[in-house]
Amino acid sequence: MTHGAVPPSVPVLSFPAPHVLRTARLQLRPMRPADADALHAILNDPKVLRYWDTPPWPDVAHAREFIVDEQRALAEGESLTLGIYQDEPPRLIGECLLFALDWDAGRAELGFALAPGAWGCGYLHEAAGALLDYGFDRLQLRRIEAEINVGNAAAARALERLGFQHEGVLRERWAVNGRISDAAFYGLLAREWAARTAA
Repeated sequence: MTHGAVPPSVPVLSFPAPHVLRTARLQLRPMRPADADALHAILNDPKVLRYWDTPPWPDVAHAREFIVDEQRALAEGESLTLGIYQDEPPRLIGECLLFALDWDAGRAELGFALAPGAWGCGYLHEAAGALLDYGFDRLQLRRIEAEINVGNAAAARALERLGFQHEGVLRERWAVNGRISDAAFYGLLAREWAARTAA
């Protein structure tokens, strides 16, 4: 399949099906309001948020509102946020998303979060790989980017294992609770991903 930007003359009104992606051990699907407790537990955990550019989520209501907002964004073609569900035992262990979409340029940004109990098991590589496949093959994106705190060595390794290239540092990019941080910028092109998956 040829990878390239969605032509400006063909407006993208929604994400093409399927919205449920499966890997060997995981299911990625849009979250439901019933997932709010589990999502809040992940995004209120200091370990998860150590290198994030946002403060902890204040309560479960915030998580529920986020899920509803992302359902709308999916329907309107603005962003694609999928929960990462472990098969055995079945439970929500994180989220993986494509956002900041520029359909004309064929570009999006990758984001992810994983519960500490699921770290070190290869789940992030598995989930992000499935979402990258979807982004490049189904959405025909030309480029996917990622931005992380420069101190987040684990996220940097995860991105590099997926084939992302470090493209620079955005100095003093974020200020969260009075703390200033630099951001490392990464990029992956469709042709690079196609070469990796073919190999």
